[in-house]
Amino acid sequence: MRPAHICLAVLVAAVWGVNFVVIEVGLGHFPPLLFSALRFLVAALPAVFFVGRPKVAWKWIVGVGLVLGVAKFGLLFIGMDAGMPAGLSSLVLQVQAVFTGFFAFLALGERPGRLRVTGMVIALGGIAVAAVDEGETGPLTAFALLMGAAACWGVSNVLTRKASPTDSLNFMVWVSTVPVLPLLGLSLLFEGPSRDLEAVRSLDWQGAGIIVYVAWVTTVFGFGAWGYLLRRHPASTVAPFSLLVPVFGMSSAALVLDESVSGLRWCAAALLVGGVALASFARAGVAAPAPLSRSGSPAVTAVPAPAPAAPAAAPRPRTTASRTPSTATPPSSPR
Repeated sequence: MRPAHICLAVLVAAVWGVNFVVIEVGLGHFPPLLFSALRFLVAALPAVFFVGRPKVAWKWIVGVGLVLGVAKFGLLFIGMDAGMPAGLSSLVLQVQAVFTGFFAFLALGERPGRLRVTGMVIALGGIAVAAVDEGETGPLTAFALLMGAAACWGVSNVLTRKASPTDSLNFMVWVSTVPVLPLLGLSLLFEGPSRDLEAVRSLDWQGAGIIVYVAWVTTVFGFGAWGYLLRRHPASTVAPFSLLVPVFGMSSAALVLDESVSGLRWCAAALLVGGVALASFARAGVAAPAPLSRSGSPAVTAVPAPAPAAPAAAPRPRTTASRTPSTATPPSSPR
């Protein structure tokens, strides 16, 4: 990769990592489901009028929009609102790579080799250590919600791989149109109209800036830049940069939010990132009796991280990987 492209990849990972801190601050301004709905509303409008018509079937846009936008980000925001620390959230979500590999085996017939299975086991060991650490310092319910979010991210990665969008930005913008109304409906039902109305009435410059960051910076810029890199380099070259997301997430949480990082948490980070890296560089076999149409492109998710994040796909990659996301390596979402 050219030095400029390396800098761009690191910048995207930093944007997705810091996004977890921004979400933590934003939850002080908005109820979690309303916050997530506003994030997708601003990401979709007005961008949807400039990216052109959808380049994949509507069933994939709706499917990814519901699983990634409503389920994954809904669980993420609720989990963080319930007490899951921002730094640990950026780390735990990376287990989506393990879920992606498992669901890809069930749905796509992708057989993980021994090296990839070893990496997944190591990553799960890191999650177990993180669960022990969270059990000592915070609510395990919030931890379980983050695990559910990671599982939903894995499902959305497989759906995106099946969709094989050729334009990651176009796909992400149209996917962002789907969760808005369901999330608003859930917010009115569970968070209440009065709470939502109070949050909107008390909107200040900081709250508006938070919405702009999670919508335009992490989603529009993040996925656009990630897709740009994937169109110019093999997915196996780009995807490993997503492993920097929890590094930036934990570091920024410690600096901005004064989150302490225990020895157990560092151990969990080493196991999880190392396991995901091992699984990402391993090659997977395919057991499908016939090739799937347009399924050669890897999913790039959402960090996210933070987050991503929703997934995107690279045209003509040589290996399968993911973002915020992929079937091999996670990025963190448009979180």
